[in-house]
Amino acid sequence: MATSGFAMENIVSEHGEKAPNVVYKGKLENQRRIAVKRFNRSAWPDARQFLEEAKAVGQLRNHRLANLLGCCCEGDERLLVAEFMLNETLAKHLFHWEAQPMKWVMRLRVALHLAEALEYCTSKGRALYHDLNAYRIVFDDEGNPRLSCFGLMKNSRDGKSYSTNLAFTPPEYLRTGRLTPESVMYSFGTLLLDLLSGKHIPPSHALDLIRDRNIQMLTDSCLEGQFSNDDGTELVRLASRCLHYEPRERPNPKSLVTALIPLQRDTEVPSHELMGILHGTDAVPLSPLGEACLRMDLTAIHDVLEKLGYKDDEGAATELSFQMWTNQMQETLTSKKKGDVAFRHKDFRAALECYTQFIDVGTGVSPTVYARRSLSYLMSNMPQEALNDAVQAQVISPIWHIASYLQASALLALGKEDEAQAALREATELENKKNATS
Repeated sequence: MATSGFAMENIVSEHGEKAPNVVYKGKLENQRRIAVKRFNRSAWPDARQFLEEAKAVGQLRNHRLANLLGCCCEGDERLLVAEFMLNETLAKHLFHWEAQPMKWVMRLRVALHLAEALEYCTSKGRALYHDLNAYRIVFDDEGNPRLSCFGLMKNSRDGKSYSTNLAFTPPEYLRTGRLTPESVMYSFGTLLLDLLSGKHIPPSHALDLIRDRNIQMLTDSCLEGQFSNDDGTELVRLASRCLHYEPRERPNPKSLVTALIPLQRDTEVPSHELMGILHGTDAVPLSPLGEACLRMDLTAIHDVLEKLGYKDDEGAATELSFQMWTNQMQETLTSKKKGDVAFRHKDFRAALECYTQFIDVGTGVSPTVYARRSLSYLMSNMPQEALNDAVQAQVISPIWHIASYLQASALLALGKEDEAQAALREATELENKKNATS
């Protein structure tokens, strides 16, 4: 339910649905956003082993991690559920930025927060992190970077620890196939290079440039004038130590933190400001429909739904098979038509009755019918039923803004102010995206 039936529209992982383990964004009943990692069916055949691993990761709790909230181990399904971070990955902000490149002070903050996350995990006996890369670092509501807890667990019981290009894999891992805490430090070094260059440069190439003292070639041109030579040199020195061929010569997370603290600048400036991203307290302007939901102006919402008709059902409503065109089907469609007439004339009791007949037969699935019945419930002072229908509309049509707006109204009617605000933000986001694409 939380991911609208593992809908493609909710996939947020790097390789989309082609990845062996797919990450989805989802939403719990209380409007809490979650990230759900769905493992390949054959990844963890032993349920007990999976649960033990998940339980160990679930014990960790830190503000530098996107923490694990729970797991699911039912039949063939193996799922991890974590806190969802709204502001995307480091890869997006570093390699595929749109509005502005990441500032130098923010890059140093990312390095420190990541080192602190690894130091915490190490102190709790979880020093191994699988395939540490720029996609594993995510930004929270405040714009602060966090390390995803998903990498603290292998992708499968006996799977590889690195899925990335061999050029970025620690040399000892290529020899032995075993992940060690020192291998994680090597990956940290590749991330420092990413932060310095704004590109994903193979370590061997970067080390050649460093040896030739050609640091200029290594540095992101967007950063010109943003840092002193000393700071740049110190970061390069740290990256070189992490990328040392001999694992025992690499630093540990504690010494990384010690080295990175003196490099921090503008510590009083919040991360969301440095990143140029909207913060929770920044009001997103509401559309007329958003305003109507906030005012609980049900008549205005009714007008919007009436004008919209069934336009948004295209592609979401299930097609009816030929066999279903029976007398019963005709009756069902008649009950839907009667419901539409009652809805138009604001006879909400009759609309509820007719739409319920249509839904109960279950031959056709329409998000619009659920939305109309949801509003009819609201008009009849039945907010819990209205919320259930609005959620159901979103399950059928995951990116439909109307479903989120109706959830906001139902939550307001139930007195759940915080959850309503979260639903309203989501609805506004979805409506803005829809308008931008159309």
